[in-house]
Amino acid sequence: MSRLIVTSIGPVSSVQDGGRPGSQRYGLMPGGAMDRLALAAANCLVGNELFVAGVEIGPFGASFTARDGAVRVALTGAPRNAYIGRLVTLETSMTLKDGETLTLGSVRAGAFSYLAIEGGIKGEPVFGSLAVNARAGLGSPYPRQLQAGDELSVAAASSTHERRIELPPPANGPIRVVLGPQDDEFDEASKALFLDSEWKISATSDRMGYRLEGPVIKHLHGHNIVSDGTVDGSIQVPGNGVPIVLMKDRGTTGGYPKIATVISGDLGRLVQISAGGVFRFKAISMAEAQEAARSFAQSLHDLPDRLRSADTVEFNIAALQDANIAGSAVSAVDAVTWDRPTDT
Repeated sequence: MSRLIVTSIGPVSSVQDGGRPGSQRYGLMPGGAMDRLALAAANCLVGNELFVAGVEIGPFGASFTARDGAVRVALTGAPRNAYIGRLVTLETSMTLKDGETLTLGSVRAGAFSYLAIEGGIKGEPVFGSLAVNARAGLGSPYPRQLQAGDELSVAAASSTHERRIELPPPANGPIRVVLGPQDDEFDEASKALFLDSEWKISATSDRMGYRLEGPVIKHLHGHNIVSDGTVDGSIQVPGNGVPIVLMKDRGTTGGYPKIATVISGDLGRLVQISAGGVFRFKAISMAEAQEAARSFAQSLHDLPDRLRSADTVEFNIAALQDANIAGSAVSAVDAVTWDRPTDT
């Protein structure tokens, strides 16, 4: 058994897996990774099941050190500089030798990156999952955000070749929603304002909900309704008229009208919009949303077919003592093409 030591880490970083599907009927929030595709791709790279627990890393830097043996990892999601005495690339597996440290800079875009570890993270499941909900004190091995000095028990690295994954380019365009279930609590002018306006992600957003900045959406009959169930992507409009998109650590019920719901196929795109990022919504039909959900499920299913062997060019950057020195030096190297693919 090896260990992966968290030598430094920023806020909003925790152990996450596929969450607790089916738990909402008991009043327990499902939780899990904010960007499911990114976690699944990272796990695929190291040979795990798609939703095995990994480390969800927020927008700030982090570093991890292998102890008691080599550890194989893979990094996906929001792009950031990464090195192990050499620059390494996202969407490729890499092996940390005993004593080596993987150092990550802050994100260059997006919000969350995912570090998967071959064999997963060892912990005691809480209601069937290691996924952390810090507010509720749920999760394992630490029921809170990760801190410097935390130790993750992991499997020793195998001798398999490193791999990379060719992910399709992310979709562009507005975030798609289905109106409702309480869109009748808003008049046509308010719904048009919601769909026709630019929205910005507030810096006060978190895993419970993304607060939006934009125009005030007025209610027809006040902002209180009989509490009913919420889902990932429910867009509540509280009394101040400023929408909140509910996320993984949301409550299971809510008493504010929900003007629309972000479709599951676009939720990962939304969570990767960084604070201050601007976007628009687009209303689609239920049939279109269902087709998008099927397409997203197929993209998860097809991840193993996107694996290739990796022949990674290594650049010696031992002189860089801190990934956040970066500016021009690392950015210039980032412009280099890293991988010479050898398909198998």
